[in-house]
Amino acid sequence: MTDEGGSKKKIGLFFGSFNPVHVGHMIIANFMATQTDLDQVWMVVSPHNPLKPKKSLARDHDRLHLVRLAIGDNLRLKASDVEFGLPKPSYTIDTLLYLREKYPDKQFCLIMGGDNLGTLHKWKNYELLLRDYPIYVYQRPTYELGELQGHPNVHIQEAPMLQISASFIRKCLKAGQSVQYMVPDAVFQYLEETALY
Repeated sequence: MTDEGGSKKKIGLFFGSFNPVHVGHMIIANFMATQTDLDQVWMVVSPHNPLKPKKSLARDHDRLHLVRLAIGDNLRLKASDVEFGLPKPSYTIDTLLYLREKYPDKQFCLIMGGDNLGTLHKWKNYELLLRDYPIYVYQRPTYELGELQGHPNVHIQEAPMLQISASFIRKCLKAGQSVQYMVPDAVFQYLEETALY
């Protein structure tokens, strides 16, 4: 769907393991959806990041379900399982090319942390990413943005950041400690009622 001016809807893609999704993720997603020129943010649940050991991941559909719970009825955000059906490991450029073909009426943009921008030159076909897709970067205080921060397609955003990690939440859950307020309420309820982690 395009707006009245005929321009494409801008969709920001926020990739992550979301293992589990937490309030830090949701703050970034909502900030990008409401305080930039993006029309919507899709939270793309990665089935398996080639750089992360697989054994620590909850099942793909469980993590997707938690993201859906976290989003609730926020129309500016959407949970996406697009990578579940693509060859694994998933590479960002392949996912973007697939989405562009499937949704020609949308302009896809990439959302990433400053730590990723510093290592983007190691990504598959990173030159294509930089050339064809606007990249929205949220600052991470302890990481250097590197030389790509001056690239015309890179947009640095001062999003509020929380020092909270999914691994810390998993550790709390394993130890039987409360993760209330670290994850959205609906996610907290679900985690309390299931033995997901």
